[in-house]
Amino acid sequence: MPPDPDQSQSATPDVPVALRPQSSRFFRKSRSAFALDDARRQGDISQLAFSTMGGRDPAIAFLNTDNAVLGGRPLTVATASPEGYERVAAAIRRWPSGPGFK
Repeated sequence: MPPDPDQSQSATPDVPVALRPQSSRFFRKSRSAFALDDARRQGDISQLAFSTMGGRDPAIAFLNTDNAVLGGRPLTVATASPEGYERVAAAIRRWPSGPGFK
Protein backbone atom coordinates (compact mmCIF):
# COMPACT_ATOMS: atom_id res chain seq x y z
CA MET A 1 0.00 0.00 0.00
CA PRO A 2 1.48 3.43 -0.93
CA PRO A 3 2.20 5.90 1.87
CA ASP A 4 -0.45 8.44 2.73
CA PRO A 5 0.60 11.86 1.25
CA ASP A 6 -1.03 13.70 4.15
CA GLN A 7 1.27 12.03 6.64
CA SER A 8 4.84 13.00 5.91
CA GLN A 9 7.68 11.07 7.39
CA SER A 10 10.12 13.29 9.24
CA ALA A 11 13.05 13.05 11.58
CA THR A 12 10.99 14.89 14.19
CA PRO A 13 7.62 13.12 14.25
CA ASP A 14 6.26 15.34 17.06
CA VAL A 15 6.47 18.50 14.95
CA PRO A 16 4.30 18.69 11.81
CA VAL A 17 6.24 19.42 8.63
CA ALA A 18 4.40 22.70 8.00
CA LEU A 19 5.44 24.10 11.40
CA ARG A 20 9.16 23.32 11.26
CA PRO A 21 11.39 26.25 10.30
CA GLN A 22 12.69 26.05 6.76
CA SER A 23 16.38 25.64 6.26
CA SER A 24 18.14 28.35 4.28
CA ARG A 25 21.46 26.55 4.06
CA PHE A 26 21.43 26.68 0.28
CA PHE A 27 20.92 30.44 0.23
CA ARG A 28 23.36 31.67 2.86
CA LYS A 29 25.79 34.30 1.80
CA SER A 30 29.33 33.04 1.96
CA ARG A 31 30.71 36.52 2.58
CA SER A 32 29.45 40.03 2.99
CA ALA A 33 28.73 42.17 -0.03
CA PHE A 34 31.07 44.92 -1.17
CA ALA A 35 30.16 48.45 -0.23
CA LEU A 36 29.08 50.40 -3.31
CA ASP A 37 32.14 52.69 -3.18
CA ASP A 38 34.50 49.72 -2.87
CA ALA A 39 32.89 47.98 -5.84
CA ARG A 40 33.08 51.15 -7.91
CA ARG A 41 36.78 51.62 -7.12
CA GLN A 42 37.50 48.00 -7.98
CA GLY A 43 35.76 48.30 -11.34
CA ASP A 44 37.37 51.63 -12.14
CA ILE A 45 40.91 50.52 -11.31
CA SER A 46 40.44 47.32 -13.31
CA GLN A 47 39.21 49.26 -16.33
CA LEU A 48 42.10 51.73 -16.07
CA ALA A 49 44.61 48.88 -15.83
CA PHE A 50 43.12 46.97 -18.77
CA SER A 51 43.17 50.01 -21.05
CA THR A 52 46.57 51.34 -19.96
CA MET A 53 48.62 48.18 -19.57
CA GLY A 54 47.92 46.62 -22.95
CA GLY A 55 45.14 44.19 -22.15
CA ARG A 56 43.71 41.79 -19.66
CA ASP A 57 46.70 39.54 -18.87
CA PRO A 58 49.24 42.22 -17.89
CA ALA A 59 46.56 44.14 -15.98
CA ILE A 60 45.47 41.09 -13.97
CA ALA A 61 49.07 40.15 -13.27
CA PHE A 62 49.80 43.65 -11.95
CA LEU A 63 46.59 43.98 -9.92
CA ASN A 64 46.94 40.59 -8.21
CA THR A 65 50.68 40.57 -7.43
CA ASP A 66 51.99 41.94 -4.13
CA ASN A 67 53.68 45.29 -4.61
CA ALA A 68 55.99 46.50 -1.82
CA VAL A 69 55.85 50.12 -2.97
CA LEU A 70 52.03 50.17 -2.82
CA GLY A 71 51.89 48.13 0.38
CA GLY A 72 50.06 45.05 -0.89
CA ARG A 73 48.13 43.76 -3.85
CA PRO A 74 47.20 46.79 -5.98
CA LEU A 75 43.60 45.62 -6.37
CA THR A 76 43.17 45.38 -2.58
CA VAL A 77 44.90 48.73 -1.98
CA ALA A 78 42.79 50.50 -4.62
CA THR A 79 39.54 49.01 -3.36
CA ALA A 80 40.17 49.84 0.31
CA SER A 81 40.11 53.64 0.13
CA PRO A 82 40.05 56.64 -2.20
CA GLU A 83 43.68 57.38 -1.27
CA GLY A 84 44.71 53.82 -2.12
CA TYR A 85 42.88 54.11 -5.42
CA GLU A 86 44.82 57.25 -6.31
CA ARG A 87 48.17 55.62 -5.44
CA VAL A 88 47.44 52.58 -7.61
CA ALA A 89 46.03 54.72 -10.44
CA ALA A 90 49.21 56.82 -10.44
CA ALA A 91 51.33 53.64 -10.64
CA ILE A 92 49.24 52.39 -13.58
CA ARG A 93 49.53 55.72 -15.39
CA ARG A 94 53.33 55.51 -15.08
CA TRP A 95 53.26 52.07 -16.76
CA PRO A 96 55.45 52.12 -19.89
CA SER A 97 53.46 51.94 -23.13
CA GLY A 98 54.17 51.94 -26.79
CA PRO A 99 55.91 49.53 -29.16
CA GLY A 100 57.98 46.90 -27.42
CA PHE A 101 56.31 47.31 -24.01
CA LYS A 102 53.27 45.11 -24.45
